[in-house]
Amino acid sequence: MELNFQGKRAIVCGSTQGIGKASAIEFALMGANVTLMARDESSLKSVVRELDSSEGQKHDYLVADFAFPEQLEKVVHDFIKDNIVHILVNNTGGPPAGQAINAPIQEYEAAFRSHLLCNQILTQAVVPGMKQEKFGRIINIISTSVKTPIKGLGVSNTIRGAVANWAKTLSVELGPYGITVNNVLPGATMTRRLESVLNEKAAKTGKSIEVLKQEMISEIPAGRISEPYEVAAAVVFLASSVAGYINGINLPVDGGRTKSL
Repeated sequence: MELNFQGKRAIVCGSTQGIGKASAIEFALMGANVTLMARDESSLKSVVRELDSSEGQKHDYLVADFAFPEQLEKVVHDFIKDNIVHILVNNTGGPPAGQAINAPIQEYEAAFRSHLLCNQILTQAVVPGMKQEKFGRIINIISTSVKTPIKGLGVSNTIRGAVANWAKTLSVELGPYGITVNNVLPGATMTRRLESVLNEKAAKTGKSIEVLKQEMISEIPAGRISEPYEVAAAVVFLASSVAGYINGINLPVDGGRTKSL
């Protein structure tokens, strides 16, 4: 089975670090034209230079801050005037940690804007081109909290569930056009987000980072924390032509940690 993305354009959000960057690298290696999207232009330029590029490939980037949906809408609509997007990877950093009951309304509003609303803006922009091509892949990188809420991540648990149901609804609406919509649910993955969560927990509990990591690993049947490229592998597979009959699913990539089917 060969995964080949020659002639396909992929927008990968949050692609200057972690899972987003790993996904962009894999798409480029397999022949896709990759458009990076994040808010830090200097980091975007750096990652573009890292991407593999063979003859005919063209990589670029878009600067957008998901805290400002109106800005994102303008940026993406300007881009699609001259480009058809075949693959969209929705990916953005999670909300601050904390209990749901204690979270101020502003945190819920900010999470709703940067996750659900921005996903919707991007999807509405690229779907007409996907319909024209009779091929489209929309992949949302969310969290295993869709299946089992994670203690201490109240706002994140809430918004991830909303994104999952939004995606399932879209999978039904867009399936007849050759467009699939799926969710990848990373477990513990060595990213800046995980480091931030561990640092906050260490500050609250007085435990060392290493002790907290070992506690986390003890709950993972695979016996380790994953690397971003392992999650990226699932993203790339779901984006491929061979995955055309996989639609509307939540795919955990968590070493077996999630205790539900």
